Amino acid sequence: MTIIVVGGGIVGSTTAFYLQKTGHKVTLIDKQTGQASKAAAGIISPWLSQRRNQNWYQLARLGAAFYPTLLKDTGTVHASAYQQVGTLLYKKKHTLLDKLTDLAHTRKQTAKEIGEIAQLSVTDIQEIFPLIQHSSEALFVSGGARVDGSKLVASIQQAFCQLGGQYLEDCAEKITPLPNSKWQVQLETGPVLTSQQLVLTVGAWLPQLLTPLGYQVDVHPQKGQLAVYQLDKYQANTASWPVIMPYGEGDIIPFSNGRFLIGATHENDQGFDLTPSLKKLEPMLTNLTQWLPDLPTWPIQTIQVGTRAFTSDYLPFFGPLSSHDTCYVASGLGSSGLTTGPIIAKTLADMINHQPTVVPVENYTPDPYIQQLNSSHI
Repeated sequence: MTIIVVGGGIVGSTTAFYLQKTGHKVTLIDKQTGQASKAAAGIISPWLSQRRNQNWYQLARLGAAFYPTLLKDTGTVHASAYQQVGTLLYKKKHTLLDKLTDLAHTRKQTAKEIGEIAQLSVTDIQEIFPLIQHSSEALFVSGGARVDGSKLVASIQQAFCQLGGQYLEDCAEKITPLPNSKWQVQLETGPVLTSQQLVLTVGAWLPQLLTPLGYQVDVHPQKGQLAVYQLDKYQANTASWPVIMPYGEGDIIPFSNGRFLIGATHENDQGFDLTPSLKKLEPMLTNLTQWLPDLPTWPIQTIQVGTRAFTSDYLPFFGPLSSHDTCYVASGLGSSGLTTGPIIAKTLADMINHQPTVVPVENYTPDPYIQQLNSSHI
């Protein structure tokens, strides 16, 4: 089939790759402006989450387990894009840390990829992450990983193009369903493309494409900011340092060559604004001085800004539109996009190819989030 994928973040790029890999003629369209994946750094460690929504956890668990397959299939071998370095998670009270440790052992029964589980002392922690100065123990799981969203997406797009896929750096201004179940896509630069299948993975911009067709879409933009630091004196050491998940706001993600990403903010009231704001970052940075006392003296190299998509119940959705089964959508991934995005993409590709899926897709149908108000366009 000829397939157009609109949106080149982690979901769109991975979907395009797997569809191209299975023999379709795929065009991937993305302008990159505001893309959440490009600005994001992810912590792949869903097993320690205490979110009550089990559908979210099961999706995130499957997402973490899928990463080795994704890396093998796309040929992503660079540690700067993905590396399993382990996760350290803190709790305010030791009783809560014990409870979390028990949860980790329980979840390991169905998620072996969690790896080793151990409570580390202050001395142990400083041996593997010398800059941490916090005075309490933390839970360590060896299966945790870090992801550089921009580098991972670039690697997947490169693999997609090597398979013969077409990438257009452009914006879809308008989509139109045609009488023969095909779709027409009007690009910002003028060209009009036609396809047999359409996949919309545009994140928070999904309402802009579906509202003109008479849909009401429960997807909202959330601004996320990450502070980037470069500490040259630690260049030789940081490649294997674990990611840190403190209590309160903010995570600490070390990369190789002395590069640190700290974030991210969750700003629901900023719309699609991409202006860096140190003021919005300050509460998070202040909280993290409990672990990094010297953080206020570190010069910020840059601030990465992206726009996430979230739904009213913070659960992602994906699948075909109920009123038009040749249009597939995915959105609402929120701040867990780098964890859930690849498995959502592989599931979308399997659904389009009429193949069995690992994910129970009925739990993530778009129907509760996309309401058809006007059927005259369909």
